[in-house]
Amino acid sequence: MFDIEVPAPDGASSLARIGRVLGDAGIGLEGGGMWSGVAHYLVEDGAAAENALTAAGIGSVRVSGVVVAELEADVPGALGRMMRRLSAADVRLHGQYSDHRNRKVLIVEDVDATRAALEAGGEP
Repeated sequence: MFDIEVPAPDGASSLARIGRVLGDAGIGLEGGGMWSGVAHYLVEDGAAAENALTAAGIGSVRVSGVVVAELEADVPGALGRMMRRLSAADVRLHGQYSDHRNRKVLIVEDVDATRAALEAGGEP
């Protein structure tokens, strides 16, 4: 899975165009959102998404590998425990959001180190 970061300076109209371009290319969105004029979406094929958006004239698309992690969202403190494990492992976290199955999407610099930190489990 991949995170695509796409400029969305015009809010809803930018998202409408992004959604149309990706939909026309057969690319589904598995999660994401928009904050401060920048959209992030979880997609299965990052290269195909980037190609479709670039071909449509939507520039500055950034594709990043992600870690999609289960989180007991209904358990108070679960996110804090997850983030403490990542922090203790010096994982550089660029962003996080939830996918459509309520898993955490972690945009990180080092996917392997992030997976290892999460697999280690327990409190740091």
